[in-house]
Amino acid sequence: MDGSTRTAPLRRRLLGTIVGITAVAVLLLAVPLAVAVQRLYRSEAVTTLERDATRVAASTPDDEARRPRPVRVPQGLSPRLTVGIYGLDGGRLTGDGPRASRAAAAAGDGRLHQRDEGGTLVVAAPVRSERGVTSVARVAMPDELVTARAERAWWLMAAFALLIIGLAAAVAGRQSRRLALPLERLTRAAQALGDGDFTVRARPSGVLEADEAGRALEVTARRLGSMLERERAFSADVSHQLRTPLTGLLLGLESALERPGADLAAALRAAVRRGEHLRDIIDDLLLLARDAGPDREPLDLPALLEELRSHRHGPFEAQGRVLEVVVQGPLPQVRAKASAVRQILGVLVDNALVHGAGRVTVEVGDIGGGIAIDVSDEGPGIAEPADGGALDVFARRHRADARGRADGAEAGPEDDAEEAGEEGRGSGEGHGIGLALARGLAEAEGGRLVLRAPSPPIFTLLLPASD
Repeated sequence: MDGSTRTAPLRRRLLGTIVGITAVAVLLLAVPLAVAVQRLYRSEAVTTLERDATRVAASTPDDEARRPRPVRVPQGLSPRLTVGIYGLDGGRLTGDGPRASRAAAAAGDGRLHQRDEGGTLVVAAPVRSERGVTSVARVAMPDELVTARAERAWWLMAAFALLIIGLAAAVAGRQSRRLALPLERLTRAAQALGDGDFTVRARPSGVLEADEAGRALEVTARRLGSMLERERAFSADVSHQLRTPLTGLLLGLESALERPGADLAAALRAAVRRGEHLRDIIDDLLLLARDAGPDREPLDLPALLEELRSHRHGPFEAQGRVLEVVVQGPLPQVRAKASAVRQILGVLVDNALVHGAGRVTVEVGDIGGGIAIDVSDEGPGIAEPADGGALDVFARRHRADARGRADGAEAGPEDDAEEAGEEGRGSGEGHGIGLALARGLAEAEGGRLVLRAPSPPIFTLLLPASD
């Protein structure tokens, strides 16, 4: 046996505790009761002997001391009694009993006397005459009769005690199962959670503490599942979100190196800006992947929109296009993660920049109970699916060439450049991971991302107000 501590199961502990407490309670009650029963039976025996001794004394002639003759035993006396007539000196005159009795000698004072003499219970009653006490009637019974009666009562009490302890054990077993079963279920649920099952559910047991622990475990499982899902999605999402700025950074550096007379300082400054943008995207995605909590800070929407305008000004200016931000009137307070809203708007604006045309407008307005952020451009919009199926621009698409590139074929730099901004404005078979990521982020913030109009395209982000 090793030195590790052995822990008894809860069922065994509860059973042992309840049965032990019941046994101690029964013992504390039974011992005084047994003593009281013994004393009661002895008192009853003494009372019976006093009555019988008085009857014998009343039926004994008052000259029995001078003329001894056989004892007249009254009718109804128990045959187990020993009856004798004694003189005032305690010597036996007639009848049964020892030759001398101290109780008989003491009864010469005219009163009843009770003693134990040689394993017998004795009562002596004086025989009176006109001249006073002339003799003594002695009645005795074996102590074993009183003891046997008390022992029968003790055995009966012991049987009742065992019955009570047995019932306590049955109730304790049932109660221990009732209390231990929820904990055993929680243990199995926790083990399943540890094995990666985040759908664990604890059934109600009627035990408040166990039910609260079960609800806490369910909440923990859901939060862990959400966190794990975010971590898994991060590896897919980050590649897409980083592809466009990373490809732009590399292409800008390659163009500056290969073009004669290029302004290398300007190219490096542009690369630094794009690198900082990459860093911000990585920070946002990491924050969103790890933060599964329900608490959100009030969203500073004006600052977020100004940040969006300043970061996208360069790419829009390079294409000769305009990014316009319009805020319609006062807005209600919204609680959402700034990193999530920043990524959603970034996906929508970049999508409009790559696949749209003309002016791109970001318009924010109060819709009563929340805000709506519309992102639109002046391009042709999203074509209907060729097969006539339902249009779902938010469905995730496998990384494959929209033009039918064979699986496993190696992509070149041109393909990477196209995939960097590809959100699929022309196909109805799924439209890239960017829009799918944006929709997931919107739903995680308690909002919705919808395509309000396909042509010209208008994407609308709906966020509920704080109240």
